[in-house]
Amino acid sequence: MELKEIQGDYTVCKISGFSELTQEIQASQFWFFGKTDEELSLVCETALVPKESMEREDGFRAFRIEGTLDFSLTGILSRLSTVLADHGIGIFAVSTFQTDYILVKKENYKKAMEKLIEAGYTFP
Repeated sequence: MELKEIQGDYTVCKISGFSELTQEIQASQFWFFGKTDEELSLVCETALVPKESMEREDGFRAFRIEGTLDFSLTGILSRLSTVLADHGIGIFAVSTFQTDYILVKKENYKKAMEKLIEAGYTFP
């Protein structure tokens, strides 16, 4: 399975309202917004984090699973996360309609890539 690096440094943060989703964030290549009954969460480039964010965790790098993942496929995210967990690497996963994205702390990114390559994954 092929994985692709997403360039840049990312932050996961908690925001208070939709107004914090600035035009700069919306124009960037990679950002993710989640809303539940308890919170509004945002993943975006660290340089674009809203100043008003309530909480934040900086220092992530990201990669995605290449291609479109059919909903009938099972265990893809589980296998990836198991490889990383077996080597003490925590993840923050983001799923979209088409595929999954994995964020890991910058200090673990190179090790994560190495362990995934050893497990048979490829990075172009």
